[in-house]
Amino acid sequence: MSRLPHDLPAFEEQVADLRGYLMKFARLQLRNETWAEDAVSEVMLAALAKPQAFGNRSQLKTWLVGILKHKIIDAIRQRAREVCQEQDRSESDEDPLDYLGFKADGHYVEPPAEWGNPEQQASSRQFFEVLEACVSHLPVVQGRLFLMREWLELSSEEVCKELGLTSTNLYVQLHRARLRLRECLELNWYGKAVQP
Repeated sequence: MSRLPHDLPAFEEQVADLRGYLMKFARLQLRNETWAEDAVSEVMLAALAKPQAFGNRSQLKTWLVGILKHKIIDAIRQRAREVCQEQDRSESDEDPLDYLGFKADGHYVEPPAEWGNPEQQASSRQFFEVLEACVSHLPVVQGRLFLMREWLELSSEEVCKELGLTSTNLYVQLHRARLRLRECLELNWYGKAVQP
């Protein structure tokens, strides 16, 4: 049986201090202020109602994000019928290859920047801030499906159902999202890291 945190008032204060971080992530995934607020409120209530569930087996932030992940999945499933499907801004006459700097034969106009040691850089908090900013600049549908598939680890079938996409369209949109994220990271993270 898990024990209560040693200092309950300090625990409550730490939970409250992480609210802003949780809201930022919930907004990014749910794209709806009210739904994000609801999900984070549920996390806060769950954590404060059963502080003994924490048990110091991980960092508090990790534990709360784990709870939030499940609350976001629940919110997406619960509100699937309520969500308005926005038209993806990338669905225009422009060719995404033009946007990403490819030649007609599929080769880069300019080769990508050297990424150095991605594993080492990926552990950096600043890297995740840049990645989060890059994800937030994706078209709405691409941002949501990327986070649903890669962070929330929903199955392709669940993502298709929630966003009203065919499996073919899901993979096309996911590919475009990854290409845009790569370009954004090259410009805003790796490009800066390798410049003299």
